[in-house]
Amino acid sequence: MSDTVIKIENISKQYRLGQIGSGTLTHDINRWWHKVKGKEDPYLRIGEVNTRDKKSDSQYVWALKDINFDIKKGDSVGIIGKNGAGKSTLLKILSRVTGPTTGSFKVKGRIASLLEVGTGFHPELTGKENIYMNGAILGMTRLEIMSKFDEIVAFSGIERYIDTPAKRYSSGMYVRLAFAVAAHLNSEILIADEVLAVGDLEFQKKCLGKMKDIAMEGRTVLFVSHNMAAVQRLCTTGIFLKNGKINSTGDISSVISQYLASSDAILSVYNLPTYTEADNMDAFAYTLQVEDTKGNLINEIPVGKSWQIRVKFKLHKNLPHFIIGLGLVNNLDISIRTSWSKEVDLEKGDYEVVFKEENLMLASGKYHINIGLSSYQRTVQYIEDVGSLNISDVTDSGLDASIIRTSRTGFFLNPMDVKISTIK
Repeated sequence: MSDTVIKIENISKQYRLGQIGSGTLTHDINRWWHKVKGKEDPYLRIGEVNTRDKKSDSQYVWALKDINFDIKKGDSVGIIGKNGAGKSTLLKILSRVTGPTTGSFKVKGRIASLLEVGTGFHPELTGKENIYMNGAILGMTRLEIMSKFDEIVAFSGIERYIDTPAKRYSSGMYVRLAFAVAAHLNSEILIADEVLAVGDLEFQKKCLGKMKDIAMEGRTVLFVSHNMAAVQRLCTTGIFLKNGKINSTGDISSVISQYLASSDAILSVYNLPTYTEADNMDAFAYTLQVEDTKGNLINEIPVGKSWQIRVKFKLHKNLPHFIIGLGLVNNLDISIRTSWSKEVDLEKGDYEVVFKEENLMLASGKYHINIGLSSYQRTVQYIEDVGSLNISDVTDSGLDASIIRTSRTGFFLNPMDVKISTIK
């Protein structure tokens, strides 16, 4: 269609692992011989998906595999996924920094790319000279660059150092000027890869605001970030990459939800040490898991979304007046809340307890979980930091995350819905 500005068809990218140049002559001769005979490249048939945590005998890995999608003019597209999912490789292909192994893509319009700090900058040139060089690379005339020069310098906030060689810039100064150049020069498509990873909070807000303005002007934005709140605020559509393949596309909120839900469930399950009756432990907790309110394992919890913690424990003897408690502690080792069950008389056996939270909303961040078991006010077991609760920046209820961050202070006692049941 005429309003499609990026069309990607069956893009795949293969890399060879190990040292560059090690044994490649044999492979090159083999490729050449197959080409002469009119046969397929033998090394395109081998290779595995890009999983960083698993060792393999294969020398080849597919950073991207069979990627297909269209992007229309004016779209703000968030590309999300774990490290190693292929996000940066995809942007490098679109920016023509590297070529695809197979497949093709078409781009209508000029692309301004910010792939990493100082992309396209020459360290020996001054900031001013780099502005003109980048503009020339984009095909702009000197007069066009001059008309935008003052805006670029003002936005970057480094006017004092504009005549200083870029090699003397800090990483923050680099990204300030690089983003200012990419955002203000006349390009139809802006590609930004982790532009918010460097720079202070004030500049990050300026970047998001500028990218919103660019999208409202009808220009296209491709944005890669691990900051889900920023992706949600800026983008309208999303692409979720997993192991080099497209896992899902669509509305940004649903794509982010799928990304958070797809995180490895094992990270939400914490198996604790177990004890026999000979160990003189009357009772002990052996499993803790973080869930949504439907009982599904979750790795991250969006700000404003309800959650629950399930703890499985075992009694080696009958315990009257039994209580199990749960505590949350923030990274400053400050207690945020403590909740406990009512006193109950329990017989020997296996049980589970669910601490359900539907009202209190925690600020984004990581919280450590403590577990305590007692009988007749005597501590049977107490374990610190048995697991963690991860609250992500992305909101789940349309609330302003900045307001939520400042509204959760204080120490809360027993506001949770706590239920104990027998495991059969």
